[in-house]
Amino acid sequence: MIAIGYDLDASPRMLHGVRLLKKELEACGYMVEEKAGGWAWNRYRDTGIRKIYVGRRSGSELLAALEERDVLLYHTEEPASEGFYLCSCPGRLVVVSGGDDSGALYGCQELAKRIRGEGGLPRELSYGDSPRFAWRGPVIGLQKQQVEPGRQRFEYPLTPDRFPWLYDKAMWLDYLDMLLEHRGNALYLWNANPFASLIDLPDEPEAREVTKEQLEANASLLRWLTEEADRRGIRCFLAFYSIHIPLGFTEKHGLPYRQTQPLPVTSGYFRRLLAAFVREFPTVGLMVCLGERLKGQMYGAEWLCETILPGIKEGFGESGAAEPPPVVLRSHAIDIEKVLQEADSLYPNLHTEMKYNGESLTTWTPRGAAQALHQRLGARDGNHIATVHMLTNLEPFRWGAPSFIQRCAQAARYRLKASALQFYPLSYWSWPYSPDRSDVRIKQTDRDWIWFEAWLRYAWNPDRDVLAEKLHWISRLEDKYGSREAAEHLLHAYEAIGTCAPKLLRRFGITQGNRQTMSLGMTMSQLTNPERHVPYNELWESHAPQGERLEEFVVKQLAGMPHLGETPLDTVEEAERSSEEASRAVKQARMTVQKNKAEFERLAADIEAIKAMTSMYTCKVRSALLVYMYKHTIGGRYTEMLGLLEEAAEWLDKSVAVYRKLTDMTEKQYLSATAMQTSHRKIPFRDGNVFQHWKDCLPMFERELAAFRQRIGELRKGKPPASLVQAPSVSYRRYREAGFKLLNEDAELYRIEKGARVFTDGDIPIICCAEELYGLTGVRYSQLSAAHAEIQLEVELEEPSLILVGCFNSSDDQWLKPVGDNTVNYTFGLGPVIRRGVRLFIYPSVHVHAVPYEAGRHTISFGKGAFLILGVIERNQSLSDREYDMHNDERKLLDWLYEITEEAVVQ
Repeated sequence: MIAIGYDLDASPRMLHGVRLLKKELEACGYMVEEKAGGWAWNRYRDTGIRKIYVGRRSGSELLAALEERDVLLYHTEEPASEGFYLCSCPGRLVVVSGGDDSGALYGCQELAKRIRGEGGLPRELSYGDSPRFAWRGPVIGLQKQQVEPGRQRFEYPLTPDRFPWLYDKAMWLDYLDMLLEHRGNALYLWNANPFASLIDLPDEPEAREVTKEQLEANASLLRWLTEEADRRGIRCFLAFYSIHIPLGFTEKHGLPYRQTQPLPVTSGYFRRLLAAFVREFPTVGLMVCLGERLKGQMYGAEWLCETILPGIKEGFGESGAAEPPPVVLRSHAIDIEKVLQEADSLYPNLHTEMKYNGESLTTWTPRGAAQALHQRLGARDGNHIATVHMLTNLEPFRWGAPSFIQRCAQAARYRLKASALQFYPLSYWSWPYSPDRSDVRIKQTDRDWIWFEAWLRYAWNPDRDVLAEKLHWISRLEDKYGSREAAEHLLHAYEAIGTCAPKLLRRFGITQGNRQTMSLGMTMSQLTNPERHVPYNELWESHAPQGERLEEFVVKQLAGMPHLGETPLDTVEEAERSSEEASRAVKQARMTVQKNKAEFERLAADIEAIKAMTSMYTCKVRSALLVYMYKHTIGGRYTEMLGLLEEAAEWLDKSVAVYRKLTDMTEKQYLSATAMQTSHRKIPFRDGNVFQHWKDCLPMFERELAAFRQRIGELRKGKPPASLVQAPSVSYRRYREAGFKLLNEDAELYRIEKGARVFTDGDIPIICCAEELYGLTGVRYSQLSAAHAEIQLEVELEEPSLILVGCFNSSDDQWLKPVGDNTVNYTFGLGPVIRRGVRLFIYPSVHVHAVPYEAGRHTISFGKGAFLILGVIERNQSLSDREYDMHNDERKLLDWLYEITEEAVVQ
């Protein structure tokens, strides 16, 4: 007989822990009696049977008395938030001392595991543990990859036909039990406006997105889910975007569906909606994205401070809850520090979130500007969440390198100073199913078990002993596949293959997330002319270790200069070696696998597919290096050094041959390369609806190879492309600068060049600009200020000058507007001297105007809306009258070598 005791006020969370203990004890043959209340230090010895007492330090008289009398002593840190201590005390008493209700639950869970492992209640216990990250948990998307007719992206009301799995309570219980098993304590549910499917505003039936009956069913489901989650120590968060309003609401109020800035009617609606939600669900956390549709740089702080937080505070005040719900503010598409300056004093439970490696998984050594922002956010009092987001560079394959994940968790804590860790599933958009082609859809929790387990394990404690961890994962793989020998080989395969995709993307990729589907490959233009494809520099400047891009490597190599950090050849050689090791290891494992053989073969097929993908990349990178060698040695003599191109063509041929093999493999294995198949896809080919599988891309790569061979053949005959002969490129010189002084304290000077930020707030860099502008001195100011009021810049000119003013090529109301006929009568009465003279990341292109001013002091003001000051130049010089097109400098870019032409048929 064993008695399990607890106080009369034990919470549902603590009682769930007691049930776990009771279940394991009964499985070991014990008779178990639950005893609620009556536990005192001078009475528990009255019975001679073995006893387990479960309590919370802050509320337990027994624990307080045992501590006071030195009966209960801690040799590790005293249990605090979510921490626990197991102790064998005199009088045949085992104590589970929890720092709080969650700590008591985790202590019961740990004791149950030890009972199961030893086959009975251990005789001697003195063990404490506590988490290193405050919040630890995954994301589930209540979203779909395709936009529904008549709606915007992310807009999916909650109904059984859209999300049948959402209403499967058995699935939820299994999922919540999995989170508890690995001590996950947070669950994030993403939808654009989930409240419209959960909350009924009686006076606004047009704001309901579903029928009243469905809304009541949804609310009942969320109430049940939050209660079951809370019982397991898990807090649910609803994540939402701004500003998303119901279709019926738009129709009643005559509003466009796309809301990009706050209006009194939308602000009032959301305040009422959030207040009602918090009254109904006071324990549910909220996570808000101020970017995406809402122009977060301009209106994010206003929307948060004047609508969202007031609505939440109103609901909290009427809810009777002990504390306001946590509100997590995403850093995506906003200047989060500017927003926090206004919001921090308004709400006591405000937290921040930022992506770990952007929208991919590339390194455990993040650095640069992204690391610095993480650290500043982590220095605040509130929790800062590092989010392992989207993972499109790992799709669609199985991926689970435990040591890689452990190092990432350590980096999140120590390099980024995060206090919470959130992670996405490997295939977010197809939840709950994996992208495998199979007769019966495979659930991601089954297929990617090691992914979920590893992130949760290291979110609890990333500093576990490396050798002990190796033994842990071998044991887990032995459980799965029935053989320790197979498990040892499989762990090596997981670890080796796990480095390939991260290294390839961070060194050779253009961008990340939904814009680039890495497993489908890249074109030669994307490798040898990345600027053409609007690269995301943070991919290698923040989300990669120090190293060199392809062209930088070749230039240094030719000049005999020393290399720095990770080079392209390092990456090629290491990726090839790792993929080959993984392939050998999985073949060795096959000989001793005893169970789950079908899943083993799927894993083995994935490793072979990643190996083929790696080879496809490494062959193509070698080809690209040779093209760069050609570019930097021919000096404009295109018919020379053709041996470099011939060798490059051989490598490209090998790459295409491997891609054919990869296509054959994945045709049998996968429904698509990524679950996100939309027009956001840019790389390798635009339109994810058309190019979603390797079989869709193979003909394009074959045509690219044929075009390359055709061009080489023409060059062998002494015939460079006609465009090079008939249209020689024009050399444009930088405009001559004129002296000036900037008199504003709220603006600053900067150099016009690649990577320069054009506004003082936000982080929008110059991707490229016309040669005439490069190196000029511009003026930058707050874009947010320009959105709300007319900007006035005070300058003093030394001589009559032209001020170069950049107007954004967009009719959006955040930019300074041309007036009258847009083709002639611009705001300045002057047409642009360089059309599309500046390209920015994400933002529209910029037309450059030259506005004349006399010498002396001037106030530059043109009206409400943002514009650019791109330099002050001498008046007496010739000005361009052209459209800048970075794509058309054929001598420099060499894209003509592999342009797909009608003549370049597949051989």
